Amino acid sequence: MSLNSVNTNIGAMMALQSLNAINRELLTVQTRITTGRKINSAKDNGAIWAIAQNQRAESRALDAVKSSLQRGQSALDVAMSAGESISDVLNEMRETMLAASDTSNSPETKAALNTQYLALRKQIDTIASQAEFGGINLINGGTGRVRALANARGNATIDVDHVNLTMGGAGLSGLPANLLGTIGTTELDAMSAAISTVNAGVATLGSGSKRLDMHLEFVTKQQDTIDAGVGRLVDADLAKESARFQSLQVMQQLAIQALQIANQAPSMLLQLFR
Repeated sequence: MSLNSVNTNIGAMMALQSLNAINRELLTVQTRITTGRKINSAKDNGAIWAIAQNQRAESRALDAVKSSLQRGQSALDVAMSAGESISDVLNEMRETMLAASDTSNSPETKAALNTQYLALRKQIDTIASQAEFGGINLINGGTGRVRALANARGNATIDVDHVNLTMGGAGLSGLPANLLGTIGTTELDAMSAAISTVNAGVATLGSGSKRLDMHLEFVTKQQDTIDAGVGRLVDADLAKESARFQSLQVMQQLAIQALQIANQAPSMLLQLFR
């Protein structure tokens, strides 16, 4: 085919192909700069997109794990706070009981001490009944317990069982119903044992809370690592893309000029007929 033809402009065709290729690449670079990603869809790189999408699903699942752990933490924080308050009440009850053991007390004094003691007993159950978060009460003697998710597959949990800190629980049921009778070594020993039981129960809750804290920290690091790995797969190097964008703009202008020159070639043939 002759290069000097008005029917077929080979130069213009080649220049147009070059311009179209530059425009396609320029659009790709613009998309990368706009989204910050070099892999925006399966069309860009099917294998990498699939890997990244699977890891994104794993990261999203870990959000549910973190939420479960945080709910468990909140329930335990409420239970521990209530347990500490109950321990304080027991300390006050012990003081009241010891004062009531003084045989020199008048009937009026002993009655006043008994009234105070009974009020403190009721306060323990009041505190225990209010130690609830999200429908979970870990100290009221019910069935409340924490079963926090431990992984994204849902086949492992971190468990913290309830501790009965009410007056009807095994640890406190041995306390005297009132102080009207004789208060001696047996009653005071029962109070000491009750205090030790409550403190041990609160310590158990604290250990469970510590496990949740540690696992939440691990899951957070795991999720950050996954997100960073996805970023390495799909994120664009914006400095590189910016430089490429400027280069393509120059190439685009040159291609437009080349197309203009090629389109002028047929008209230059008219000069041969003058």
